[in-house]
Amino acid sequence: MSNRPSALMPKTLSDAFAAAVLLSSNDKPDTLPPGRLSPVSPLPPSSKHLTPSSSLGSSGSISRASAFVLASAGFTPRRSHSGGIPLPSEGTPQGGRLGLRRTGSEPSSYSSSATSPLTKALPTGNICPAGRFGKPRPSLAPPHSIRHSVLGSGTAKYGHGSIMRSRNRGGIPVKGDVQVRWAMSSTDLEELKRIGNEQYKKGYFEEALRLYDRALAMCPDNAACRANRAAALTGLRRFGEAIKECEEAVRIDPSYGRAHQKLVSLHIRLGHIEDAQKNLSLATQQPDLLELLKLQTVEKHLGRCLDSRKVGDWKSVLRECDAAIAAGADSSALLFASRAEALLRLNLLNEADMAIDSASKLNCSSSCTSDTKFCGFLANAYLDYAHAQVDMALGRFDRAVSSIDKAKEMDPKNAEVIAMHNNVKAVARARYLGNELFRSGQFSAACLAFGEGLKYDPVNPVLHSNRAACRFKQEQWEKCIADCNETLKIQPNYTKALLRRAVSYGKMERWAECAKDYEILRKALPGDTEVTQAYFHAQDALKSYRGEEISNLKFGGEVKAITGMEQFQTATSLPGVSVVYFMTPSNQRCCKISPFVNALRTKYPSVNFLKVDVTESPAVARAENVRTLPTFKIYKNGTRVKEMICPSQQLLECSVRHYGT
Repeated sequence: MSNRPSALMPKTLSDAFAAAVLLSSNDKPDTLPPGRLSPVSPLPPSSKHLTPSSSLGSSGSISRASAFVLASAGFTPRRSHSGGIPLPSEGTPQGGRLGLRRTGSEPSSYSSSATSPLTKALPTGNICPAGRFGKPRPSLAPPHSIRHSVLGSGTAKYGHGSIMRSRNRGGIPVKGDVQVRWAMSSTDLEELKRIGNEQYKKGYFEEALRLYDRALAMCPDNAACRANRAAALTGLRRFGEAIKECEEAVRIDPSYGRAHQKLVSLHIRLGHIEDAQKNLSLATQQPDLLELLKLQTVEKHLGRCLDSRKVGDWKSVLRECDAAIAAGADSSALLFASRAEALLRLNLLNEADMAIDSASKLNCSSSCTSDTKFCGFLANAYLDYAHAQVDMALGRFDRAVSSIDKAKEMDPKNAEVIAMHNNVKAVARARYLGNELFRSGQFSAACLAFGEGLKYDPVNPVLHSNRAACRFKQEQWEKCIADCNETLKIQPNYTKALLRRAVSYGKMERWAECAKDYEILRKALPGDTEVTQAYFHAQDALKSYRGEEISNLKFGGEVKAITGMEQFQTATSLPGVSVVYFMTPSNQRCCKISPFVNALRTKYPSVNFLKVDVTESPAVARAENVRTLPTFKIYKNGTRVKEMICPSQQLLECSVRHYGT
């Protein structure tokens, strides 16, 4: 690594970007120090230098790690003329045992008792439990026919564990996680590092972290191990700990460019622009062009977000937050909290709740520093400030009080925090008092209490709904509807307010609005029979109010008899679902299923049940080509959608439920 003089370092982000573009035409990736661009770094080479003739990457003698893995897999390698250890080759040992005996219960306590060197010591058949082998086959296959594939795919069981698909550096099959478990007891720092890197590349971040922790216990001042541990923590989304590890690596080796680059990347993901710029200026190697571009883009969108928030342009705040997150700040708790605040102001309460929940989870993993600023707030204070607003809107008053108390404790001089603290406390008191008065039947006093809370939070849907309940009890239908309207402006899917408004419309005989509200409620509460009955009652009342004739084929009424073709056509052309039951009292099957049809009529009041006695109305039966009884036909909005001949009760109800709800 070449150390450039500090006097030549760029002073601004633009200078850094220009310098990077200039350097990219001269410097090439393969001229950089090895390992500096990879997620995990190699340790300095050990005293044993690698030789070209070594097949396993060691010279002269086999390491204890390789010896153990060879022994546990059942191989005794032979030496090549150059001193390297080649891969196990074809053939099996001649004449009985391999010369391995166990000296203890642990896999690593094998020792060699052989008196003569073994050659071609590859066993045939499956690897057996505890490192033992079955008897060799009496006849050996020709050397060229032996397959060197790994047994199993990682799911089949061989002995006590599965054979993994992958191989270690020596090409030896590794059984289960024996490699990791052995490495945890190893004192070879290079071996710990190598196996940890293998686990990291496979995506096994927990295992890699355990190995890096073991390496750091042996050598706590190794900057490369610190950087590798940061990489594993990043994979586990423990960003705050990853930053601390990178900072420790930089403390140990201030010129460690990869640790600076990792810090830049982490701070961009967390939305900490100033910290990212600081570490970018401290890096001594060529800046990463992609990270530079990412930093500039996030900084641009974040600046626009803050400007939009100052003027209350919440749509722009939401748009810029999303753009910054998409550009690279995908783990910024502050940006997700800002999204939650914008969504709340746009009356998207459910989306705001999901956004603030994501912010809370990200904050636990990132741990913003106490001096980080956002929108004029200390970062952690802003998170609690946004949380309090969402909790208030959704009626979680106790949690809102707790969150705003924390915000004020962290940022006691912030004017917005102080104002929100006063509002939350006043609203929580008003809501508590109003609920107590409502329970005691003092509806007028409760109404005043909820109104007092609305002075501090005029757009709180819970307070408006509670005051509507008080006015409903006092039969103040107009005022009740007004409060329900305010609630539904803020939270359109608030079913309590919608139901209360529908009933109030009915009390005032405003049947068109009443039926419209009940229609919305039917979709929101499909299993509520009372809502369905109220809907059809409102429909009938509306027809009566308009002077329209209401036939005796009322929805939800009795199973009405059809006596003529004209009546049949009128009934089946009505909006909604009609079930026509073709029957005759003398038919035994009809006698058995008729009580069930009456039960279905009660259970599904929104469905129009009709019956045709084929002996009294043969013309209808002939027109509908009914020859077997009982027959059922289902019509929806005037179109026949299903026909069933002698159905079971289960099939009949399933079909009614499918088309009628």
